[in-house]
Amino acid sequence: MTMTPQRWDEINRYLHDVFGRVNGEGGDPQLADITVRARARGLPTPTVSADVGRLLLVLSLTATRGPDAAGRIIEVGTLFGHSGIWLARGLPDGGTLHTIEIEDLHADFAAEEFAAAGVASKVRQERGPALEVLQRLARTLGPTSVDMVFLDAVKTEYTAYLELCRPLLRPGGFLIADNALMADWWIDDPPGSHPGRDAMDAFNRRIAADPEFDAACVPARAGVTIARKRT
Repeated sequence: MTMTPQRWDEINRYLHDVFGRVNGEGGDPQLADITVRARARGLPTPTVSADVGRLLLVLSLTATRGPDAAGRIIEVGTLFGHSGIWLARGLPDGGTLHTIEIEDLHADFAAEEFAAAGVASKVRQERGPALEVLQRLARTLGPTSVDMVFLDAVKTEYTAYLELCRPLLRPGGFLIADNALMADWWIDDPPGSHPGRDAMDAFNRRIAADPEFDAACVPARAGVTIARKRT
């Protein structure tokens, strides 16, 4: 059976319809309209789809529970807070999402959305370039202090994010990367056709072969690479 672009779109619409809801058939009014509000404020609106958001919720619930859990997640790339709300909803009481954003306009809007979603008490916004903030968090939080990292920022920096987050992740923690298969490029485009495509290909291959991780890719929307740290 041949997979065509049209069929791929239809499958993604099915995933969005079936899994892209938070509270049953009624959905979630705030998350349903968040992109509209962001666009009205002049923010760029690429974001995780609702079905990928549900995946992030499940992974957050899984990673931050259990005797070894720290109750801490790092998100690299807040944008307007959509994925951060999903992640924060999976945190236990007293848990913390450190979400990194370089643009003040995006971070200010996200702060409003976190408050409206009732998760502001779980969110610590970290403003600045991701590589600099991650280095600071590595110093202040210390080794094996994080249950999960979600990458959704500068694609050409993903491999650098991996190396900075590696010591932060506890054994059994998850490293998740969005746009594993496409953004304004496709992963099966020719090598050299786009720096983002080449960077994501290098990242995927690196983590797939990394002896510290067990990794797989879920072809939902733009593709999500999921890696669990072994030790």
